[in-house]
Amino acid sequence: MKWTRPWRAARLPDGLTALTAVAALLLLVGDSGPAVIDHPARPAPSAAPVAHRAPRPAIVPRSVWLDRVTLRRQPPPRYDDRVVAVFVHHTASPNDYDCADTPRIIRAVYAGQTGARRWDDIGYNFLVDRCGTIYEGRAGGADRAVTGAHTLGFNHRSTGIAALGTFTAGTRVPAAMTDAIAALAAWKLGPSGTDPRARVRLTSTSGLSRYREGAPATVPAVAGHNTAYATTCPGAALTATLPAIRAKAARLQGRTRPATP
Repeated sequence: MKWTRPWRAARLPDGLTALTAVAALLLLVGDSGPAVIDHPARPAPSAAPVAHRAPRPAIVPRSVWLDRVTLRRQPPPRYDDRVVAVFVHHTASPNDYDCADTPRIIRAVYAGQTGARRWDDIGYNFLVDRCGTIYEGRAGGADRAVTGAHTLGFNHRSTGIAALGTFTAGTRVPAAMTDAIAALAAWKLGPSGTDPRARVRLTSTSGLSRYREGAPATVPAVAGHNTAYATTCPGAALTATLPAIRAKAARLQGRTRPATP
């Protein structure tokens, strides 16, 4: 889908450059992400239901925010057979940004994760700004079940969506942002037939998560990062919006019946 919204890539004033540095520092200390990407055996292919698919929302490609100067060499993407869970994050960066500056802010996230943290790519599959614009994060194709690096122990069969900002208690979460997260969750869960209001079964691949390695875990299909990992992410304010996000995602999938307990 062609993205038609204009964006700016011009050099910013020194004050905004400093804000980027602060944002990158906050990312390194504020969002307890995985230090190592896990590698379980390749999952067996399985047939996916086609009912309850939601439309694909507009997604800004990586090429808009990732320039040649920032890009690091990385291995080929890894894939799962399907997506059955969505983990919601916040980036623990400032909230008072101009949405035209989002590409620059995402570059700071990428630089922090691939630099000091030494990850092979940005960990999140997608990022959403306060204006509700969705950006492709991790490489591999927005339409595919790309294995992310966003929730230690539960990167497989899941998608990581990061809200750009800090959403601790008392912070206002923009409706445009939660609407976009709901639309993205509905679309990514559709091919596997997963109801966004349901609970799904995953298997932990790391004892550093809230579950020992190999242990089954039943979690919401749309969950906060803190559901699977000991962290305050995605913040109390964003966590409080998850029930509404699940309900809207279900409606976008065309589900009219109550969720199955």
